[in-house]
Amino acid sequence: MTPLIRASLIASLLLAQGAFAQTAPAPAADAVSGDVSNTLSIQAEAAADGAPTAAPASPRGVAPTPAAAPQGRPAQVVQPRAYGHTLGDLLTQRVRLEIDGKPVELTKPPAPGRVGVWLERRPTRIERDTDGQRWLVIEHQLINAPQALVALALPALDLQTSGGLLGVAAWPFSAAPLTPRNVFGEGALEALQPDRGAPAVDTTAIRQQIALWGGLCLAALLAWGGWLGWRSWRAGRSQPFARALREVNALRSLTDDAPEAWQALHRAFDRTAGRTLQPASLPRLFERAPQYAPLRADIERFYAQSAALFFGDGPPADALPLRTLARRLRDIERRHEA
Repeated sequence: MTPLIRASLIASLLLAQGAFAQTAPAPAADAVSGDVSNTLSIQAEAAADGAPTAAPASPRGVAPTPAAAPQGRPAQVVQPRAYGHTLGDLLTQRVRLEIDGKPVELTKPPAPGRVGVWLERRPTRIERDTDGQRWLVIEHQLINAPQALVALALPALDLQTSGGLLGVAAWPFSAAPLTPRNVFGEGALEALQPDRGAPAVDTTAIRQQIALWGGLCLAALLAWGGWLGWRSWRAGRSQPFARALREVNALRSLTDDAPEAWQALHRAFDRTAGRTLQPASLPRLFERAPQYAPLRADIERFYAQSAALFFGDGPPADALPLRTLARRLRDIERRHEA
């Protein structure tokens, strides 16, 4: 840069400085003019050297206003950890209820509820330490997850106490995202991980109990089935008409008019009625065993034909089929016993 150009630039800067000093407020004129002159000098030299010109920085006099500080007396506060927090974490502040060494009573606790976008305040409580000092416990829960590491702050508070306002300063802390926005995609650093295998559970005791109770159930079923079979076999051996049918079937070589077959049915009727039956005493059978009443006509016919067979000229041509009658009587007997 030639001396002539440098002198022209300095003169222009001095004129700009004078104009800015006349328009700026008097108390902050020196500070602002110094920032502007330094900025303009840097830009002028950069333009003269051919370098790109950056945007001017904001002067210190117009910087953003910081958050309001508490108005009360500074409190003794045990603050939470300032780093390593994520969604759902609790940040706990412990405020000593004391002003100038004198205990005070809290007259109005901080209201619980949402505090901005990131935090929610829980209901407060008062605790005592081992020395008997009273502490107000304030818990804030992080209810949102940022997409990248951010710096947040617990809000400043003015606590209303019996001794005046007790100020709790804001406490900055960092909050991290739950997962990174971009994964690496190498090895185990992929977007989705495979499900963790379920731990094996020892089922030995369960299998033993199943085997035990299953065996007992099977034994009970077998015992019940055996009892039913034995009962059916016993009934077939002892019930009157079941025995009569067995005897009639054993006489297959004989015809239905064989006296032995008719006598087998007579014995079954006598055992059922509990006495020797005659055609005149048949009502006694139906009084003692009314289940045979549907076959009353066939039974009376049997006794009439039996009298003709044993005491007359023999059975008529339309004699009852004994096996069919014995089987029907046996079926009624079985249903009644069941």
